[in-house]
This record gives sequence, C-alpha cells and structure tokens, in this order.
Amino acid sequence: MTPQIDPQAGAAVKAADRAHVFHSWSAQGLIDPLAIAGAEGSYFWDYDGNRYLDFTSGLVYTNIGYQHPKVVAAIQEQAAKMTTFAPAFAIESRSEAARLIAERTPGDLDKIFFTNAGADAVEHAVRMARLHTGRTKVMSAYRSYHGGTQQAVNLTGDPRRWASDTGSAGVVRFWAPFLYRTPFHSETEQQECERALQHLEDTIVFEGPATLAAIILETIPGTAGIMTPPPGYLAGVRALCDRYGIVFILDEVMAGFGRTGKWFAAEHFDVVPDLITFAKGVNSGYVPLGGVAISAAIADTFATRPYPGGLTYSGHPLACAAAVATITAMEDEDIVGQAARLGSDILAPALAELAARHPSIGEVRGTGAFWALELVRNKETREPLVPYNASGEANAPMAAFGAAAKKNGLWPFINMNRTHVVPPCNITEAEAKEGLAALDEALSVADEHTV
Repeated sequence: MTPQIDPQAGAAVKAADRAHVFHSWSAQGLIDPLAIAGAEGSYFWDYDGNRYLDFTSGLVYTNIGYQHPKVVAAIQEQAAKMTTFAPAFAIESRSEAARLIAERTPGDLDKIFFTNAGADAVEHAVRMARLHTGRTKVMSAYRSYHGGTQQAVNLTGDPRRWASDTGSAGVVRFWAPFLYRTPFHSETEQQECERALQHLEDTIVFEGPATLAAIILETIPGTAGIMTPPPGYLAGVRALCDRYGIVFILDEVMAGFGRTGKWFAAEHFDVVPDLITFAKGVNSGYVPLGGVAISAAIADTFATRPYPGGLTYSGHPLACAAAVATITAMEDEDIVGQAARLGSDILAPALAELAARHPSIGEVRGTGAFWALELVRNKETREPLVPYNASGEANAPMAAFGAAAKKNGLWPFINMNRTHVVPPCNITEAEAKEGLAALDEALSVADEHTV
C-alpha cells in the first residue's frame, strides 16, 4: 500500500475519536491519539504521510505483520460463507483452528476452549482450576500482567491492578526470579532459581496447600519486562504443583505463537503445564480471539459435569478462520524459525552492541522477537531511568526517548523504564536494521539523563 496524504480526513477521524471514543488505561483529556490511515507488513502511517516502523507489533500481537494477504483472504472467504454461528455447534473453521492449536501445544493439552481475548482466557483458566481442585486461592507473581477483567486484573502484579484490587479475590502474590533486580540477594542464575523456588514453596506452605487451586505464571513475562526465567525454575514450579496438587497455568497470551522462536515459550523449558492461556498471535490480532488449552485430566473433570462458563462469541467463525490461515501461513513461511533467527542472528548481537555503547542501557534480555532494554540512570547502581510507575515530569526522560524514536520513524514499545523490541516475527533483516538504527539515535537522548 502507498500512504495517501489527506490531512482533512485525518482531522475528521481525530475529531470523532476525541468526541466519542473512551480509551483504555488513559486520562481521557490528556491523550492525543494518532489517527492511522493504513498499515502493511511491519509499517503503519498517518494521514499526513508519516510512516512508522512498528517495534510494538500493535500490542505485541501482529506476529505476522499487518494485512498478511493469506489471512485477509481467509477472513473474506469465511465472511462470504458464514459470518457467525452460535458456539454450541460444530463449525469447520472452529474445529480446524482447535485442531491446529492442539497439534502445537505441549503434552496432552488437546482440548481448546475459545474466548474473545487473553483476559477472559485467564478468567476461564482460573475457573477451571478452582472447579477441578475444589480450592479457591490462586498464586501469581508481582511482576506480571494477566488482563483487564476483574479476576485477571487482580492476578496482575503491575500498578494497573491497584484501582480495581478488592483485596478479596483469593489471590496470593510471590516474587518470581529476576536476577538483575533480585529480591533474593542472588549472585548467579542458579542461586536465583533455587532461592525463588524456596520462597515459592515457603509461601505455599504458609498459605496452606489445601487452599491453593493454581499457580499462574507468564512463561516469559511480557509487559512486566521480558524476564526469561533461569534454567530449572519452571520445571521446579511444575514439581511443586505436582507435590501439592496445585494446577499449573502458563499464560502465553504474549509469548505464544512464534514470538519467542517457538510455537509456545514452554518449549524452551521442556515443561508441560495443566492449562495454557493464549490470544494475540494465534491470528495476529486480525479478529479478536483467545482461548485455553486444557490437559486431559482437567478436561475429564467436565466429561459428565457441565462446565459452568461460556461466551456468546466463543470460537467465532471469522476469528477462527483467521487463526487457521495465520497458523498455516506461519508453518508454510517458517515464521517461527524466522523469529528464532531474528533473535539469535540480528537482535541479540545488535542490542548487545548498543548496550556496550549506551550508558542508559543497564541490561538486554530476550529471545526470538521478544526483547527488553532496561534503561537506567547509572549502570553501577542500576537506578531506573525513571521511578516505578512514573508519570508527568518524573517520566520526562522516557517521554523524550519515545519522542526521539518517533521523530526517526520508529514506533517504540515503552513501559516504565524499559523499551521493548517486539517487532513482527517476520520483519525483514533490512527493516530490523532500520529500526535498530533509529533506536540507536533515540537512546542517545536517554543517555543525556544518566549520571
């Protein structure tokens, strides 16, 4: 597509937005949304003809980029055939999407319950775990994000939870491993793993194992900072769940479907949970879709006992057709392999080189098309470039960094004192290098705030 310059149309879109659209996570009077005219591949553009390389993949979901022709065609074909149908029936696109997903999940997670997004996938995974065990409480990590619905946001660790935290949702939080900012005073990954597992078991024991239905973890936490768990940690959590009869839920809403260079991030750690939640990359966000992949043991709980949950649009035919086309395109074009090579051959060495030159980069971490740069005021003290949950003037250094990136045609993913490098999994080498060059310039602005 060629960007068409039409400022008048852009102004009309912006005016309608400001008059009627209520935006997520925002003070409505303080935001200035960019009016988007189009998108294709790894780029999008506004009505003034400004084009941006998208290092955010939307909200880390356009794993195959914008407007992939095979997925667009599949949606059009499904719309002509059957736009919608109730979830109680067997529908071709729904059945095929479930089959393709089940083929790629680890272990025996072969039953698929479809939802509309990641948050309600988490809601239903927790409900399944509670009904399966007959227990109430669920454990989650402080550095986490699980969604914006009531149960999911209460499981979340970041500040977006605070305004909705009832304090009575049956949630118990713990510290997961993160060596760069270790709460356990560890000096090595092995120490961090051992101490984090001991902390988790101590918390289980003091909470009462017989009261705990599930432990939920993002396989590799996304919004919270892309902290890859140390070797042995997830296997250790699996062992603790087995020991105490606790359901193990892995949240792969952001990390799944090729983002980490594997179909599911759990494959990196050779671990099989009882439930996996997914969304985003399952169909690159083209039509809203999420779900829960369910183990045989939990599925059997509801073999003759009705599952008390459902959604009007569960397994929506358009969304499932998009999932079928997305998974097929990813397989045919080796997009998962592309993500793995992008990480190992391009992003890992380039980001390490940036870290060596920029005093604002405290740590680089990630895999595949899933990376984070921890920005700091001082590499020795590791003081974050901006305070935790900063806003206004306190957030000025990160705001200046973001503005510099956009000025150079790069749309960055920024959360607190971090910028994440999360482009489409099939971004070309030339595009990735273009984005890295713009990132390099923007980091010079962050460097001005170091000491």
